[in-house]
Amino acid sequence: MKTVAMIPARYAATRFPGKLMQLLGNKTVIRHTYDNTAATELFDDVFVVTDSEIIFNEITAHGGKAVMSKNEHESGSDRIAEAAADMFIDIIVNVQGDEPFVKREPLEKLLNVFDDQSVQVASLMQILKDQKLIEDPNYVKVAVDKNMNSLFFSRSVIPYPRDKNIAAVYYEHIGVYAFRKEALINFTNWEMTPLEAAEKIECLRYLENGIPLKMVVTEYMGVEIDTPDDLRKAAKLL
Repeated sequence: MKTVAMIPARYAATRFPGKLMQLLGNKTVIRHTYDNTAATELFDDVFVVTDSEIIFNEITAHGGKAVMSKNEHESGSDRIAEAAADMFIDIIVNVQGDEPFVKREPLEKLLNVFDDQSVQVASLMQILKDQKLIEDPNYVKVAVDKNMNSLFFSRSVIPYPRDKNIAAVYYEHIGVYAFRKEALINFTNWEMTPLEAAEKIECLRYLENGIPLKMVVTEYMGVEIDTPDDLRKAAKLL
């Protein structure tokens, strides 16, 4: 199978505009993400897909590959689907541009689930233990069945701990996806769904169209850059 990594990169982020071009150590956030994804050596190619000439030039000026997306898109998946449509590829891994601490092991585990031909879409999650983060709507939670297929994604606390004597496990959804090309193209042809619109969580579109995501548990992925405070945390981690 031909496998590529695509990094959707929008300059005008809602919560932290221009975050991908912020310096983290001696490189921008988006270059950390690109370089670390390429360094895994798991992919036939790695591309940044962006609507911004600033980000495009940042990647290509340092020897990376970037694609300008032609249209405004509601989600990162829509953006990379445009770039992938005319490529002869089988599996696409969507690495979020604000995930600068990408490592090989989680992505390798994600790719391995596609040995099962029934898997159409997969994604990463990690265990959340900090109650403050569990209750934080910026941390998307996911509930899974016994086969690690997603049941629901929410910014709310799921499961809700009505029985305090039961030790519930909370998973944070990490926005790293992998798709078969056909599943990704189908996603872009579907209308935005009601739950997706309400929660502002794009993968709910798959669930509302009857396609579960195979979830893969990984260790701590570092810091996702959503706010200026996250950037400070990332600098300390670096």
